[in-house]
Amino acid sequence: MAEFTMELNDEQKEVRDWLHGFAADVIRPAAAEWDEREETPWPVIQEAAKVGIYSLDFYAQQYFDPTGLGIPMAMEELFWGDAGIALSIVGTGLAAVGVLANGTEEQIGTWIPQMYGDVDDVKVAAFCSSEPDAGSDVASMRTRAVYDAAKDEWVIDGTKTWATNGGIANVHVVVAVVDPELGSKGHASFIVPPNTPGLSQGQKFKKHGIRASHTAEVVLDGVRVPGSCLLGGKEKLDERLARARERAKASAGERVKNAAMATFEASRPAVGAMAVGTARAAYEVALDYAGTRLQFGRPIIDNQGIAFQLADMRTRIDAARLLVWRASWMAVNGKPFTAAEGSMSKLFASETAKAVTGQAIQILGGNGYTREYPVERMHRDAAIYTIFEGTSEIQRLVIARTLSGMPIR
Repeated sequence: MAEFTMELNDEQKEVRDWLHGFAADVIRPAAAEWDEREETPWPVIQEAAKVGIYSLDFYAQQYFDPTGLGIPMAMEELFWGDAGIALSIVGTGLAAVGVLANGTEEQIGTWIPQMYGDVDDVKVAAFCSSEPDAGSDVASMRTRAVYDAAKDEWVIDGTKTWATNGGIANVHVVVAVVDPELGSKGHASFIVPPNTPGLSQGQKFKKHGIRASHTAEVVLDGVRVPGSCLLGGKEKLDERLARARERAKASAGERVKNAAMATFEASRPAVGAMAVGTARAAYEVALDYAGTRLQFGRPIIDNQGIAFQLADMRTRIDAARLLVWRASWMAVNGKPFTAAEGSMSKLFASETAKAVTGQAIQILGGNGYTREYPVERMHRDAAIYTIFEGTSEIQRLVIARTLSGMPIR
């Protein structure tokens, strides 16, 4: 087990500086254009692929960093560049992690390369879980997958929403209900291969922020996938469902923590790191502006009202990063989140990003409200952090129920 540290080692610093350079030289100059276009920034993704950032190997190296700091460090630097473009670069990773976590070696070797494509022909993947009536309430999911034993195929019907890369992805990973009586424990994940009949893109959302990231509905109408596309295989699924049924009988009326929610809990620090990156970017713009903007013959940072705001902003950013690092270290070292530390990190970092980007606009005054300066875009982007991967209200619910011992559903 790695000791907890607040200091990056030399190798991590080298990776951080490399990512920061890419964010500064490639992502930032393109940010305003792709925000206005509201389109997937394929040229930037291709540049990321050329240098090795858009690849499974890179994310695997960060994911298996024994200190737990690889992923949050990478997320912070990329999202410091621009949240929309960064999400377009890292969005495929969510689907890839879904396959890595649940798939067989054969499935991992077959499908993950197809998610990324190659340098000359980059592809993206989509993870499809949320539904119009099942966002925070995953137990209300309606998309069904029914096994056709005669053909060894699964038939999937339903509508997914808020899917990053939904409809434009080469490979879709779809979560569906296979046993409605087990609630969220009756779910399974499926690979939908490229060009599968019955899968189509529904509404593409025009968003307040992260506009360079494609978000859309995915409609599944009689989609048939081979039995080999069930992540983990049918034998493993049948065993898991049998155990879930036994536990449901044995634990009736007891306070049992939902395993799916526990999984989300472990992934939330990465979103917190994204929020820290956006907050840090806005703070740096505000600090630079306050040091050069003259009013009444002196820089506005000399005014206590401005200086105190910057002090609060920096304090909150550093506190958020420490919460994210603690939770990330705990997750990689198998430490139980006895106080919902994963949700704590995501909650505080998300709220920090909203607050800090808003304060940055206030410090820049009228300039901050215009698109001439990036804090306006950063403030729009920051709004998503308190919504996706569990709203701030859900984070507080998870924390409160963890502290009280109540079940998390």
